[in-house]
Amino acid sequence: MLDELNLRKIMVIDIETVPQYSAYSEVPENLQSLWEAKTKFQRKPEQTPDEFYERAGILAEFGKIICISMGIFQKEDEVFKLRIKSLYGDNETDLLTSFIALLKKYNTDLTFCAHNGKEFDYPYLCRRMVVNGLNIPRQLSIAGKKPWENPHLDTMELWKFGDYKHYTSLNLLATILNIDTPKDDISGSDVRKVYYEDNDLARIVTYCQKDVITTAQILLKFKGMKTIDKENITIVS
Repeated sequence: MLDELNLRKIMVIDIETVPQYSAYSEVPENLQSLWEAKTKFQRKPEQTPDEFYERAGILAEFGKIICISMGIFQKEDEVFKLRIKSLYGDNETDLLTSFIALLKKYNTDLTFCAHNGKEFDYPYLCRRMVVNGLNIPRQLSIAGKKPWENPHLDTMELWKFGDYKHYTSLNLLATILNIDTPKDDISGSDVRKVYYEDNDLARIVTYCQKDVITTAQILLKFKGMKTIDKENITIVS
């Protein structure tokens, strides 16, 4: 499958998410009760729903998307290059609307690639589109399809090689494959603080773009190809 994969029809993506509210005290009372019930078995015995709320960004029912970074492979003079573009902002509806509009410019057979995308990025995007009253684009719509009919790639799934008990972080996989780690500044657990306390969305965007670059390089490794040199990676506005 990977041997026949056309890189120019791949979009590598990564999303960054945060809790919908900056603090648990701001969450409406009815949602607080639902949060408590939803996370009952995820919290440690000594953890209160308030203390656990910093992780609300990972659940699509209680979080929101603040950045989507995308990478597209291009080939010039027999050399592959990578172009990175990010959509970001505080208004999730506008962000997702822009993302959907961008996808309409590409062929319907576009294939996504993300690390842990099948468990996180792809379903999260779809769920938040539904919440925001938006139609899920054809490239993301897998309703009614069997698991093996899902065309999208997941570098973590590729690394599992059929072992469904195995979890490998992007940082670890990049390190063992001798690829620059994207976690040289912040990590996913820092995003909430950087967004709500530091008010530094630009820093999060940079972090998201690094994840896309690393995922793209890992995909090349799976294909037995050379990684892309830094001078052939371009970030466009």
